[in-house]
Amino acid sequence: MTPTGSATSSTSPSRNAAANPTTTVPDSAPPALAGIERGVRDILMEIGEDPAREGLRGTPARVARAYAELTAGYTVDPERLVNGAIFTVDYDEMVVVRDIDFYSLCEHHLLPFYGHAHVAYIPRGKVIGLSKIPRIVEMFARRLQVQERMTVEIADFLEEAIRPAGVAVVADGIHMCSVMRGVRKENSRMVTSAMRGGFRDDQKTRSEFLGFINGHAAQ
Repeated sequence: MTPTGSATSSTSPSRNAAANPTTTVPDSAPPALAGIERGVRDILMEIGEDPAREGLRGTPARVARAYAELTAGYTVDPERLVNGAIFTVDYDEMVVVRDIDFYSLCEHHLLPFYGHAHVAYIPRGKVIGLSKIPRIVEMFARRLQVQERMTVEIADFLEEAIRPAGVAVVADGIHMCSVMRGVRKENSRMVTSAMRGGFRDDQKTRSEFLGFINGHAAQ
């Protein structure tokens, strides 16, 4: 159990970077994405659109490249991601990285869901480089997902990588599949959690973590 107020806490930087300058988009995607491109063209025709009209001429190729980017987590090598950034440190208090932006695709409708992930662990002689935690979140988010599984995968990966005394992950997401379609509840959010070790077994430790991610230390 960690004493209240003894954690190291970090807020993930915003990903709102300046947009790249507009560039000419090729009419065709790379050969590896040709199947996606053909599929998008078929969808456009099935909904009554003309893929050859000016505004849609490059759309199949753009969508193919977008899907390659949005599902890039499938191609990430976990070992290369960590890249040896695990260090021996005499520190056994809570480490919290909160407000990590994530963007993912719901595997049921291929619509986006997005939000913030908050990750904590209690070291047992080993710490992981700070930048690796957002990268771990990104690796699992950039796949076809459900939020429940993504939350568990992040926790399990961190637990396996550094064998800490405890791991906690909370994800808070907005799902376009329930905002744009279906029940159309624009203010609904999903919150999921995965608790391991001390965070599951000790209520005070768990409350301390929840206090940190809500912006104040637990009392």
